[in-house]
Amino acid sequence: MNQELVSKRFLELVEIMDTLRAQCPWDKKQTIHSLRSNTIEELYELVDAIVEEDWDGIKEELGDIMLHVLFYAKMGAELNKFTLDEVMEGIAKKLIHRHPHIYGDVKVENEDDVKRNWEQLKLKEGKKTILSGVPNSLPSMVKALRIQEKVKHVGFEWENKEQVWDKVEEEIGELKVEIAANDYEKMEQEFGDVLFSMINYARFLNIDPETALEKTNKKFKHRFELMESYANEHGLDLAQMSLKEKEALWQRMK
Repeated sequence: MNQELVSKRFLELVEIMDTLRAQCPWDKKQTIHSLRSNTIEELYELVDAIVEEDWDGIKEELGDIMLHVLFYAKMGAELNKFTLDEVMEGIAKKLIHRHPHIYGDVKVENEDDVKRNWEQLKLKEGKKTILSGVPNSLPSMVKALRIQEKVKHVGFEWENKEQVWDKVEEEIGELKVEIAANDYEKMEQEFGDVLFSMINYARFLNIDPETALEKTNKKFKHRFELMESYANEHGLDLAQMSLKEKEALWQRMK
């Protein structure tokens, strides 16, 4: 990597941000609150590109997110809250402090040791709970995964995937009981427990549940769109077809 060229490009981008903030009516009007939804959108566009392994898309979306980082840093400086230099200094210090196996004399055997040390260091820094680093605004499935990963580092973890599957079956059984009782609130609670357990099981299989579900979403969407196209081309009305006919068409599209 040509560090001189990277530094030049970065400073050029900072200068562009300064110019836009000073001269562009839209950029001048933005606040941390008005920009928030755009930032979320950019993150999801990056995630889409990652799922598709679209490297050109990843490159483009990383640029968009970098612009947003500079945007927030610019607004922070304008309000005398912090500077871009302080942002970079802060993350540099954090990375060095939380990697004592690289910048200190701590010994680690594997990535689990690294993650465990990371969580312990965060507690020493003043975090009241290891779960404090899990954002409330995370999508529920991602949040469940992060919670499980966090508590694992203090030993709150099943020993093997067979135990986790037993828990899945237990939760499914409890859900069936509440379905039979037709108790909506308890059904909802037990359904959530089933999902939480399934996410835990996915973790033991080294499967990212969010990625797995998104791939299934895309597969279903693609097949259903093929069904629609086939129906249109052959003068069929999906809404008027029987379930058996729809199922036959679905199997054909596979």
